[in-house]
Amino acid sequence: MRNAATLLFLIFMVSYRLMTRLSLKDKQHSPLKIGHRGAAGYCPENTFASFKKAVDLGVDYLEIDVQMTKDGELVVIHDSTVNRTTNGKGKVRDLTLKEIQNLDAGSWFHSKFAGEKIPSLAEFFDEFAGKIGILLELKKPSLYPQIVEKTVEELLNRNLTSGENHIIIQSFDRGSLKRFHELLPSIPIGVLVKNSGVNIISNKDLRSFASYVSYVNPKITMVNKRLIKRIHQHGLKTIIWTAKKKNEVNTLKNLHVEGIITDFPDLC
Repeated sequence: MRNAATLLFLIFMVSYRLMTRLSLKDKQHSPLKIGHRGAAGYCPENTFASFKKAVDLGVDYLEIDVQMTKDGELVVIHDSTVNRTTNGKGKVRDLTLKEIQNLDAGSWFHSKFAGEKIPSLAEFFDEFAGKIGILLELKKPSLYPQIVEKTVEELLNRNLTSGENHIIIQSFDRGSLKRFHELLPSIPIGVLVKNSGVNIISNKDLRSFASYVSYVNPKITMVNKRLIKRIHQHGLKTIIWTAKKKNEVNTLKNLHVEGIITDFPDLC
């Protein structure tokens, strides 16, 4: 009886330690919760209302889009025109900062957001830099030849160049990412990918990415276990965009991705 009791005790202890390790492993792997354009499911995207809502919902990072005005100012807006998300019309690059900030960027979403403005990048940094992580996408750099240099200048002027500031730069434009890395190698870079089919991201691509990026960030429709495994095998991390349902979030967590971009941060 004594030997049987000892054996049972040993089995219990081994099982307990194994379960504890598994539990700790699960706790240790908690993907970054990243608010897509703030909390775009609840508020007008890329506005202070949206960013503050995302912070209230406990995000680790705010994802924003940056473009440039006619007078060379960096602004936080997704589209290359103001048509969809304001009461105005026209291309961002054809409007001055003053003209853009005179527009209503909230009413299109709901009347309670009337009067929300398109923030400048400087205003956004004033409010959030150093307080929360920032995932900054350079939108269509081909439209704005100096957008990389101006973004680098803004970061340098604010001493936002160390890993402690939790800033990641991403874009679909690989040439611009390489240029950014040359100018400011201390800031992590993510390459965005949206083509369908995992074969679009070849191992040759991943080896090339590894020379200048830290993250490979595919669209959620591309994601499967094999793709995530290949990204990790090349020493790269991955942030997935854009989860809008709880089951999508759960699937991504099970795949051990490093970050999840979502319109609804409370799903994470």
